[in-house]
Amino acid sequence: MSLFDQSDAIKVPPPPQQELREAVREALSEIFDPEIPVNIVELGLIYALDCDESGLVKIEMTLTAPNCPVAEDLPIQVRSKAMGVAGVTDATVELVWTPPWTMDNMTEAAKLQLGMM
Repeated sequence: MSLFDQSDAIKVPPPPQQELREAVREALSEIFDPEIPVNIVELGLIYALDCDESGLVKIEMTLTAPNCPVAEDLPIQVRSKAMGVAGVTDATVELVWTPPWTMDNMTEAAKLQLGMM
């Protein structure tokens, strides 16, 4: 047993913004791309997710292609999901195209699910 046994360490709770960010990320993982059976977080469509102390959430996201059939609907779904998280006072979603989405954005879990690994 070491002199600095981690089991006795004082656990510092994460800041409220980090907890809120994780809750929003989890909520967004319930949204699936209609053409690919993987959620938008695992697909790498969420480029940025920021929360401030007042509960304002800012999301930057992209789509797999500019002519994606859900280009108008998906950002609305993302905002709605974020607004449904306790502690969120407002949410903005910005659709960005730079950098363009590629399959490299996907997590290993998504690639495994799609049989790409």
